[in-house]
Amino acid sequence: MKKFKIPEFYNSPIISKVKAKRKLDDPRKKDFTPSILDFGNIEFIISRHFGFCYGVENAIEKSYKAITENPGKNIYLLSEMIHNPEVNQDLLDQGLKFIQDTHGNQLIDWDTIDSDDIVIIPAFGTTIETEKLLINKDINIAKYNTTCPFVEKVWNRSASLGKSDHTIIIHGKNSHEETKATFSHSKENSPSIVIKDINEAGIIANYILGKISSDELLRRFMGKISDEFNPEKDLNKIGVVNQTTMLATETQEIADFLKNTMIEKHSSKSLKEHFADNRDTLCYATNDNQSATIELLNIEADLAIVVGGYNSSNTTHLVELLEPNFKTFFIKTKDEIIDSDQIRSFNIHSKNIEEHSTFLPKKEKTRIIITSGASCPDAAVDAVIQRILDLNNSPISINDIQF
Repeated sequence: MKKFKIPEFYNSPIISKVKAKRKLDDPRKKDFTPSILDFGNIEFIISRHFGFCYGVENAIEKSYKAITENPGKNIYLLSEMIHNPEVNQDLLDQGLKFIQDTHGNQLIDWDTIDSDDIVIIPAFGTTIETEKLLINKDINIAKYNTTCPFVEKVWNRSASLGKSDHTIIIHGKNSHEETKATFSHSKENSPSIVIKDINEAGIIANYILGKISSDELLRRFMGKISDEFNPEKDLNKIGVVNQTTMLATETQEIADFLKNTMIEKHSSKSLKEHFADNRDTLCYATNDNQSATIELLNIEADLAIVVGGYNSSNTTHLVELLEPNFKTFFIKTKDEIIDSDQIRSFNIHSKNIEEHSTFLPKKEKTRIIITSGASCPDAAVDAVIQRILDLNNSPISINDIQF
């Protein structure tokens, strides 16, 4: 796999050694068991896969390249490069500016941007409408387009389904930049609809089975459905794709559910005429990270810490997987660990930051699971490990650890 040039401060002395050892021992990535680092009174159980993926490293490399190659020019990002506060803040500190925030709110007026400016397309990709706007301004959108190739794979899959007259069901978060981009590209080729979960898949199933009207369906999916969508015609032949960072098991559940709905409606003999039974379109990193996290569920531990941006979809899903088995803390940086007793953690359900006391149990040895999302630098995980070691006066130093 290509080796990217990213700023040295994103790398780490601890995690880099862990990953190098695992790569040497398991080059085919078949072993999802975690690594163990024992510091005496603290034992870290480190997920087999986590941290920057191909698409993120590609985006970071191109962004810093844009800075180096264009001194004195205005350099813009369409929105956050990735969903990580440290990465985005560093790019802002380098002089880059965001045109929109992560919710699509305009921060810089389009009228102030012209052909002399540099515009970077983030890893999530962008909509066809935005591409056309930039092209009309004579801005080169290809040179610093950092759209993840796995996102483009979803677009290509959608186009293929569209050519065979399938309507595209997109499993994703309607407000997420990637899903907005995928929906924009998908509806160019075929009718498209965005669903967030199995409950919304159930609404589609209820229409297909004649349990609700077309008016009810269109009302429920207002703002998440392509123009001139005709349920009677457009839900006769469907295929499922997804936002690349969604939970794999949930996408599979949705696909299986809609497949069974089509069997109930049309019979298994004619299923191929009504449903595209394709593999999901998750990226390799999301699959690996989720599989490695599922492997952690077989481990005994006192708690779990997930490091990453609170608006990161793939990171949130790691929290979802761990929560049923462990007391799980979702933190963006080491600074959320106030001391050995207190930690600030993001609650993915209430969307609030909560402060917890005595988060580390008082025992001879504490076992801590640690992982991060695909947009989190290894250095941030390193810093969390070091923070916990410092606060607990661990008798074994990093220099004494055998990797």
